[in-house]
Amino acid sequence: MLRSALLYTALVFGANTAFAAGPDWQAARDGGLAKLVVAEEPVPVSTTEFTDPQGGTHSLADCQGKVVALNFWATWCAPCREEMPALDRLQAELGGEDFQVVTIATGRNAPDRIEAFFDEVGVTNLPILLDPRQKVARDMGVLGLPVTVLIDREGREVARYLGDAEWDSEAAKTLITQLTADEGGRN
Repeated sequence: MLRSALLYTALVFGANTAFAAGPDWQAARDGGLAKLVVAEEPVPVSTTEFTDPQGGTHSLADCQGKVVALNFWATWCAPCREEMPALDRLQAELGGEDFQVVTIATGRNAPDRIEAFFDEVGVTNLPILLDPRQKVARDMGVLGLPVTVLIDREGREVARYLGDAEWDSEAAKTLITQLTADEGGRN
């Protein structure tokens, strides 16, 4: 019994040490996020505003204090169609006070087309946000779609993924859990 308690305690401390060390970027790459590019140093994200279909304005500063998976996409983008349901499931499972998926339709994407797109692929947990003139996308150096930028609690880019990914995979969920557990947001 004492032996089991000691083993359990060692495992708990070991797990906490692993989380305290920051995200395991290589494990995420090995687990299916091969195109993950980690910033050498965290970079502040764009302060440019974007809108919602009702004309409300938003900025990434609205998410300060949360880890964010910021996804740039468009209704005409075939890989975006593949990826969006996984982002929706990620938000449903992990979204809350510590983490949020933010999807921004960049370029010409009419709100009614976005709603139809979301209905077609089964998205129910993600916001409809617009960057019609691609100002935020340009500020963030987005050259193709989709692109997902991982942002730490301090509003800094720590990594980005070019192309579509299985954001509801165990590797992705583990990475997000590590990012939310890491106070500094980086290893």
